[in-house]
Amino acid sequence: MNLNSLAHRLKQYDKEEARSIVRLLLECRFNLSFTDICAGELERMGAKEQALLESLMLRLEQGEPIQYVIGVANFCNRDFAVEPCVLIPRPETEELCYWIAQDAKNTAPTPQDRTILDIGTGSGCIAITLALDIPKTKVTAWDISKEALAVACANADALKATNVTFAQKDILKEEVGGGCLYDIIVSNPPYICKKEADEMEQNVLEYEPHTALFVPDNDPLLFYRHIAEYAAKTLKPHGKLYFEINPLYAGQIKKKLAEQGFIDIIVKEDQFNKQRMIKALSAL
Repeated sequence: MNLNSLAHRLKQYDKEEARSIVRLLLECRFNLSFTDICAGELERMGAKEQALLESLMLRLEQGEPIQYVIGVANFCNRDFAVEPCVLIPRPETEELCYWIAQDAKNTAPTPQDRTILDIGTGSGCIAITLALDIPKTKVTAWDISKEALAVACANADALKATNVTFAQKDILKEEVGGGCLYDIIVSNPPYICKKEADEMEQNVLEYEPHTALFVPDNDPLLFYRHIAEYAAKTLKPHGKLYFEINPLYAGQIKKKLAEQGFIDIIVKEDQFNKQRMIKALSAL
């Protein structure tokens, strides 16, 4: 048993990606560095460790994402615990966080702490990243899933993000009250239509939570519409609303935000040159 033989079992990946996945597995679950692997530590594994390795390799062979197998995903240079009840954080979402943090850095400080709401927090990666990267911030994070909130709370504890408060909320049922509550509202909501499923990677379809991925084919703006309505009533004057978006609906989302009274609407491309993020300012 060696690195190459293990990687060869992951036939759904190309050679180098398979090797990287196995190396990550061995590092995270068995504390084996590449030097250890080259020095033959794999061959010296005990029976218990070999049995565990085999069980984990079988999960990878069946297509389960490596992040769920090792229980960790790296996001903005921090390790977040992930379970199948939450989406695996994506590089595109990192870009959204960098954008928000940079905007905050360029905004004049105020006497009060900046207030942020993250809707559909999942693993808590957005809320916790902003809480840690933007000084003088109080973050509220919502999710409909108790299981997801348990993961997010554990991540906040592990990363010492004491300025994040979590709550179980469904934005589709949340009353749109008044009051200038937030400087920033951000969301990476479900935005994939079910008709797009045939174009998605199989391991995403089979293992990641569908409630966090999909919207009805006949209402792709479902979450954007509800969140925009809520944000229009609860953002402070010139407060900012940020979305991660489905590139297919960038124009429609921009139009909907304008109809809700938002101004200075900017659509931003991700590293893959897809329209992936949008920012709008409250005019109130």
